[in-house]
Amino acid sequence: MSKEIIEKTKKTAQLYFDGVTDERPFDLWQSFDKGLARDLSLFITGQMYAREKLPHPTRQLVTVAALTVLSRLEELKLHIEAALNVGCSPQEIAETIFQTAIYGGVPATNQALKTLRTVLQEKDMWPLSNE
Repeated sequence: MSKEIIEKTKKTAQLYFDGVTDERPFDLWQSFDKGLARDLSLFITGQMYAREKLPHPTRQLVTVAALTVLSRLEELKLHIEAALNVGCSPQEIAETIFQTAIYGGVPATNQALKTLRTVLQEKDMWPLSNE
């Protein structure tokens, strides 16, 4: 991999995951296979997340929607934190989650909202003003 991809990976990982206290996927992968962890990180973070086709806030809201519909709550928590890090408001994240009820079902939406609430509580951003 080029130095450019390595730098993009570091920059994007810092942007998305700064302040994340839970185990990051990269750390989990490294505990099993350091070389594969590096390759996955360079591709996912350095190439996919670093693409400039969508702004980072839009990319994270899409990710939140997909993870909500799939009920992948641990990964959702990580990407809610990333969405906040790139400038998404709690209200935008909540609205994105609400929009998934039609496609993923109300139970998935409820679980995602609980995950959002947990993240906001951990960051002392809860309760939200109810507008």
